[in-house]
Parts: sequence; structure tokens; C-alpha cells
Amino acid sequence: MTGEPLSDRDLFDAWCEGDRKAGHALFSRHFASIRRFFANKVDDDVEELVQRTFTACIEGRDRFSRRSSFRTYLFGIARNKLREHFRSRHRGATPLDDVSVVDMGAGVSTVITERREQRLLLEALRRIPLEHQMLLELYFWENLSASEIGEIFDAPENTVRSRIRRGKQLVGEQLASLTSSARELESTLGNLEGWAESLRLRVAR
Repeated sequence: MTGEPLSDRDLFDAWCEGDRKAGHALFSRHFASIRRFFANKVDDDVEELVQRTFTACIEGRDRFSRRSSFRTYLFGIARNKLREHFRSRHRGATPLDDVSVVDMGAGVSTVITERREQRLLLEALRRIPLEHQMLLELYFWENLSASEIGEIFDAPENTVRSRIRRGKQLVGEQLASLTSSARELESTLGNLEGWAESLRLRVAR
């Protein structure tokens, strides 16, 4: 019989000690989530940003708080890498907290979808401020709690809950401008979390 799978922390500790198989196992376990984090925000450079995230993960191992989960540590790095990516391309522009990826020149999403409601939601997410987009996608797609997201954003749990509510409002406003009829808006907005969940695996491809 095989034993229980090693925890993220056990794999990370082994990787830090030079166990490349442990590093590969950790990469395989979290690759889809980290790729999904970048996929709806950048037109290209997705794979490079994923690689930078995992490289920074091992380089910054001393900053990993054992009170946090490995996932929140990893997503915190991914968030920083994404912000660095946009800052390098938009020097002197409006603060990232106030602009969307569309504002920063992102093209049409390359994520392949089956339903128009899915495409509308992806586009609406790309049109809200980047910080709200990141937060909502972590909430919808990675099933992170407000407390976990707070660790990533260095924000109190109540603040995160408020931002989630505000993010949903912003998505609703964008959907109102993107949909072609009241019925389409109702279909998309009325099942927002359902459509978000249906996108989860598609965005990681």
C-alpha cells in the first residue's frame, strides 16, 4: 500500500533541501491554479509568469510563514509578479488599483468557452480594476475564503468581504453594458457563481 500523499509543506521543505522530485510534485499540484491566475489577465507571457512565480517561491523560502498555507504564499507571489509585469509595461500610468487589464491594453481573452454567458463574464472581469479582478477570481475559481484572500492581499477579512461585494457590483455594471438584452443580463448575472464555476477548468487550459 502506498502512504498518504505528502502535504504541500512537506514537499516544499524537501524541495528547499534539494529534492527535485518534490519540487516537480509541488509544481504539478499547483500548476493549473497558478496558470489560471494569469490566463485571464495577460495575452501572452502566461507560461513565463508561472515560471517566475515558482522560481520566486523557492528563492523566497525564508519568507514563507508556517502559519500560512502554501497556497496563500504561492498566490501572494503570483499577485506580486503580475503587478510587476504590468508596472514594467505601464510606467507612470494610473495606479494599478484603479485600472483594468483592458485599460492597460489587453486584447480579447484567449480562453475558449462554449457559452456566451461565460464569454461575457470573462470580459466583465477583465474590465473591472485589476485588484478586484484578482480577488474575485481567487474567490470564485480557487474557493479561497475571505481570510485566506486577506493573507494574500495583506488585508483584514472584513475588508476582503467588502471588496468581494464591491467586485460583484462592478461585474454587474460591466455585464449590463455588455449584454444585448435584459434576458441575457438576467441569465448571466442571476447565476454568476454558477457561470464562474463552469469556467474554472477552461481557464486553466
